[in-house]
Amino acid sequence: MHFQWYPGHMTKARRMMQENLKLIDLVIELVDARIPLSSRNPDIDELGKNKARLILLNKADLAEESSNDAWVDYFRRQGYSAVKVNSKKGGGIKSIQTVIQEACREKTERDRRRGILNRPVRAMVVGIPNVGKSTFINTLAGKACAKTGNKPGVTKGKQWIRLNKNVELLDTPGILWPKFEDQSVGRKLAFIGSIKDEILQTEELAGELVKVLNAGYPGILEEKYGISGSEDAYVCLQQIAESRHCLVRGNELDTEKAAAILLDDFRDGRLGRITLEKPEA
Repeated sequence: MHFQWYPGHMTKARRMMQENLKLIDLVIELVDARIPLSSRNPDIDELGKNKARLILLNKADLAEESSNDAWVDYFRRQGYSAVKVNSKKGGGIKSIQTVIQEACREKTERDRRRGILNRPVRAMVVGIPNVGKSTFINTLAGKACAKTGNKPGVTKGKQWIRLNKNVELLDTPGILWPKFEDQSVGRKLAFIGSIKDEILQTEELAGELVKVLNAGYPGILEEKYGISGSEDAYVCLQQIAESRHCLVRGNELDTEKAAAILLDDFRDGRLGRITLEKPEA
């Protein structure tokens, strides 16, 4: 399966981000803790190279804790500020305001020397689709400021949100990049729901996920679905269909529905805490 998704609004969103960079002190980049490298848009690195940077490993509750710590350490060694967060449940959110001020300490000192006092830090919140930017902003603000949804492409335009007298945030649409040089990156982005499901072949994608889970987390599918398991991904989907009573007319197994169940269970953390990329690799 070939993975690519770059609708026209993403080009427009990238241009809008570029235009607003001159107003920004800090770029806050959200990545998915299960795939911290594959969920980083290389265009964002290019756009934000002269700004203070903060990387948030979002959905940290869905990834292995030891891997989260290893990734935070990895990004800090690269010169970024880095924190693990769980925007939905508020984990790690309390420390963010302090981290923002710390990341922008040089700018604040520079302002003070020029006699500019109490100017709020302006931060742009960026990331790929469905990585949880709007949920993060709403949790940080303590109220619903940004529109959220469990699918890519909910945020369409820019939106300024004033958190308090010290911090203002600019919410931006999720953007991918025009071409995935490595198709395994595209596949992982499809696993976590950052590529529109409607353009994907669900059974084929779920079959790929079965292979990845069998290799990295042997026994996890057998335990979750009460199946005997198989090296053959399609046989595995058939077993899941049988276990979950997914049937079509004529009592045939509905592997399409089983595939959708598996993908949803993975995305929502119902298979347990899973990390698909480790920094040492």
